[in-house]
Amino acid sequence: MAYETLSIRKEGPVDWLTLNRPEALNSINPKMTEELQDYFGKLYTDHSVRIVVMKGAGRAYCAGLDLKASAISRTEPGANSGGVVAGLRGQRAISEIVMRMRRCPQAIISLVHGPACGGGFAFALASDIRIAGESARMNAAFIRIGLSACDIGVSYFLPRLVGVSVASELMMTGRFINAARAERVGLVSEVVPDDELEEAARPYIEEMLATSPIGLRLTKECLNMSIDAGSLEAAIAMEDRNQILCAQTNDMKEGIAAFLQKRKPEFTNS
Repeated sequence: MAYETLSIRKEGPVDWLTLNRPEALNSINPKMTEELQDYFGKLYTDHSVRIVVMKGAGRAYCAGLDLKASAISRTEPGANSGGVVAGLRGQRAISEIVMRMRRCPQAIISLVHGPACGGGFAFALASDIRIAGESARMNAAFIRIGLSACDIGVSYFLPRLVGVSVASELMMTGRFINAARAERVGLVSEVVPDDELEEAARPYIEEMLATSPIGLRLTKECLNMSIDAGSLEAAIAMEDRNQILCAQTNDMKEGIAAFLQKRKPEFTNS
């Protein structure tokens, strides 16, 4: 599929995914929704991609829903004026994106600069690792336009990342959190100048590519499961299952041999 609102640069097993509507601060329109669904949906069975680096073109990561496009579409001749069924269909189309981001086995690194609002905030939260540029400003913008702040997974991800108190503050007020505070509360891993974001991602990429492919995939899967595990026993059962699966691979044998021989392992995903 040739994308109109996304740009993808491939570097071996790494996809550099750019939200590419800079003239609209990379806001989410129906075409971007469709294309993000398609991209993250296909990743589930694509073992050639191990890491996705997600960023925005121009001055923003993603300013959230394109309200101008949404308003125009509602006034076009023949447009469905809404109702519960149509509204839920549109809502689920966007929320499905973050579910596919969590479901795909690839590690996702978000490079956040400028506004990351509403749905853009949700995309950053649904990533595995967030690195912020100094200009980053994030907020749950939904509550500022008459909606609930609980949207597109924000009420799930945010309290797990920063705790209920800070999440409640941000969601009940819609106030922005800047890069420095985001780093303090653990929302992002580090803050760097905007023009150094790509370079800041490379050590993470190099270290993850030095792991076995199955080990990295199962680590993301187990982290997802363990966050919601009903007990320590449930989390350990998943961990035990993953370790036994990994232990049967040639990559596990190679990893041990490389450690003993004091060299870098050469994993073959077998």
